[in-house]
Amino acid sequence: MIGVFDSGIGGLTVVRALLEQLPACDIVYLGDTARTPYGSKSPETVTRYALEDTRFLVDQGAEIIVAACNTASSVAVKSIQATYRLPVFEVIRPAVRRSLETSSGLRIGVIGTRTTVESGVYEKRIREHRPEARVYSCACPLLVPLIEEGWLTRPETRRIVKKYLIPLKVRQIDTLILGCTHYPLLSKTIQAKIGRRVTVIDSAAAVAADLHTFLGLPPRLADDPPSGGSLRLFVSDRTDQFEKTARMILGRKIPLEKIDGPL
Repeated sequence: MIGVFDSGIGGLTVVRALLEQLPACDIVYLGDTARTPYGSKSPETVTRYALEDTRFLVDQGAEIIVAACNTASSVAVKSIQATYRLPVFEVIRPAVRRSLETSSGLRIGVIGTRTTVESGVYEKRIREHRPEARVYSCACPLLVPLIEEGWLTRPETRRIVKKYLIPLKVRQIDTLILGCTHYPLLSKTIQAKIGRRVTVIDSAAAVAADLHTFLGLPPRLADDPPSGGSLRLFVSDRTDQFEKTARMILGRKIPLEKIDGPL
């Protein structure tokens, strides 16, 4: 069973990619919606939350953990691995790899939460492979709350996205990493505001491909019949808006199960 956690509902973009590439696998998801967003928290607090999220998933039977949260991926993965001794996948390395495969001029932009951007994890990992790369990062703290509220097409959201992206446009980036798994829900707006010449990188598909390779599964063909892996979605707080956002991401209605008590 694959256990996936995020600070909220946005990590369901990773679940969607896993369902497409690994339809026979059992998946359990935890969205820590009571404590979202993680991006405004200290690294110590994020690590504590991530360990609690992982413990919950392990208790549900998870044998592989996916940190579908860039903030947790940037500061908590080593602690998860040391505590639980399980395979742990995160969303940063796949995005870095894909950006380097895509970028022609090695002018790469990154948008993410404050904690992710301040950690410098994307710059560090990109330059481990290509020291000459120019990496420009921008924290976008308002985007996760807007997404969680379902304000995906509001003019206010489009204006905020445009304002966040202006410094990256000035730098003439050719590739943009969405450094938060919530952000693909705004991918059309982001692409429109950054420009069609910029390649936008979503790590959800990349991490799903990494898991596919890790499990040693054969390539999945487009006409393969659907398989029947199980899917359970847990949240630490449930609202009608969370239900609506989950349905929009997954394209179908799957009940969100509220966990009993604190994590």
